[in-house]
Amino acid sequence: MDIISCFVSRRSFCFFIFGLFLSIAAAFPAQAADGDLKSIAILDFELIDEMRDMAPATVEYQRLIVVRDQLAEAFAREGLYRVVDLAPAAELMKRLKSEQRLHECNGCETDIAKVVKADRVLVGWVQKVSNLILNLNIQIEDTATGAVVLVTSVDMRGNTDESWRRSTSYLVRQMVEKGQGNR
Repeated sequence: MDIISCFVSRRSFCFFIFGLFLSIAAAFPAQAADGDLKSIAILDFELIDEMRDMAPATVEYQRLIVVRDQLAEAFAREGLYRVVDLAPAAELMKRLKSEQRLHECNGCETDIAKVVKADRVLVGWVQKVSNLILNLNIQIEDTATGAVVLVTSVDMRGNTDESWRRSTSYLVRQMVEKGQGNR
């Protein structure tokens, strides 16, 4: 191969690689750098058990923890928010939870978020209508103003570990597709 054709081949190859990089970059939306992400306090999820008399909740309480952890991991992975540690507010949360539900406390959730210096706070709850019908709900609020920046939910059909995981994944996927992170 002579020098000119070798140069042309390398140049074409470089343009090909550059084009490939551009195609890949265009296929994935830009994520905010970690420093640009708003911080969020994801509070413990609560259960509204409308079936407590006929089929009291048992495994659902463990699933509430799994949903919270799954959301925290997904928010970080997808670049939706920077999740903060709730440990500094543990005593406050314990006291408040003994008095009322956090998703109905009229502002106590922002008090918790202020303690951990989070820009946003997420309150979540699962409504158990029956063992077949459940709803996973989240509400994200601005800590400084208390203004609601996002409310979303997903219906679950079936009360299994898998249905809870899939519902949480769907909720995150919808937030990513609609650009509802870092609000």
